Amino acid sequence: MKVLKAVAVGGTLVALSFGGAWAQDAKQDVQDIRQDRKDIRKDTKDLQQDRRDLRQDRRELYQDRKTGDTDAVTKDLKDIRQDRRDIRKDANDLQQDRRDLRQDRRDLSKDRRIGQDIREDRRDIRKDTRDIRQDRRDLGQDRRELYQDRKAGDKDAIAQDRKEIRQDRKDLKADARERRRDVRELKRDRRDLKRDVQEGREAQPK
Repeated sequence: MKVLKAVAVGGTLVALSFGGAWAQDAKQDVQDIRQDRKDIRKDTKDLQQDRRDLRQDRRELYQDRKTGDTDAVTKDLKDIRQDRRDIRKDANDLQQDRRDLRQDRRDLSKDRRIGQDIREDRRDIRKDTRDIRQDRRDLGQDRRELYQDRKAGDKDAIAQDRKEIRQDRKDLKADARERRRDVRELKRDRRDLKRDVQEGREAQPK
């Protein structure tokens, strides 16, 4: 028995017919995608917690600098560096999970096809845009910290701030590349959709 899937795109109903082998492959692809999404949700929560920890440690650093507690300042700076390492690690994990998710979606699209892929591409692009905005906010924050540390004459903090700014710029470039790649995927899926719709029209009885 064949499985019939109807996808409505732009007012056009495209009927896609698949056999039993497709059903099994699609089922496995869907399971993989669900697992990818679970991993992404977990990594996103971890990343959000890391950012909360970083904000809290920055507040503590600000207070300790005001009170002149040098030991506490040293510890705060160490905690902040660790927070940033955790953020980068979780961000890398999240990017890898997103790449895995995109790969699984491509596998599914071989069997299932296109309207859903376009929606997913758009969501990826929106997420990439949010990541870029966050990178820019991080860069702005680090620049402000550099300005404050320069005023305070804290050479160690200045060196660390510059290092973090360089990393922020790398993250920003990486996320921008990710977004450009997602835009290319969206364009490709739209071309595939247009071709499939045209083939569907040509296959209709005259």
